[in-house]
Amino acid sequence: MTAGSVVDPAAEPVRVMVVDDHTLFRRGLTALLSADARLRVVGEAADAAEALARAPSLAPDVVLLDNHLPGATGIDALPGLREAVPGVRVLMLTVSEDERDLARALAAGAAGYLLKTAEADWLVASILRVVDGESVVSPEMTSKLVAALRHAAAPAAPAPADALSPRERDILRELARGGSNKEIARALDIAETTVKVHVQNVLRKLELPSRVHAALYAVEHGLI
Repeated sequence: MTAGSVVDPAAEPVRVMVVDDHTLFRRGLTALLSADARLRVVGEAADAAEALARAPSLAPDVVLLDNHLPGATGIDALPGLREAVPGVRVLMLTVSEDERDLARALAAGAAGYLLKTAEADWLVASILRVVDGESVVSPEMTSKLVAALRHAAAPAAPAPADALSPRERDILRELARGGSNKEIARALDIAETTVKVHVQNVLRKLELPSRVHAALYAVEHGLI
């Protein structure tokens, strides 16, 4: 699903919570997201403590979380948010381009890492993508993502890429290019549901925890 997707009138809007200590930014972001019928902003918070207190009753599908908050940082609060709302997808939305923040956020379970300079359409598309089980990182952070994951704790000895079928290798290459399931399906002329199955098989065979790690694997092993 992308920002240009047709809205299913029967679908429930994605429930979004905005956590940022800057009131004007928070209110502006809320207004922007509320203009999209696929999204519903269910609440806001100005710091980590307030977010942790309000999240269970708000039951968001996605939390947009700044890192530089008063008191505990957003990354420090991330595990607590995921525990407070099982199944929630936390999307970092921050000014920090520090690869250490990126690595810590991903290690703590963030579904994505976006910069506040992101275009509105990209932000909305990213929210929809993480709800669909994908991981998203701002394009400006791609090189830092590679550096961050190289220095982060690596998954235990992934199996070699020759364990993959030819179609799974195609999927892995498309993941490395940052394609969504819909985009991969279009590129390979297969069903989106088939893409999802192949992605799961790629992660299982390579013993990798996420699409982000799969993309890094493809880059580091010269598969694109």
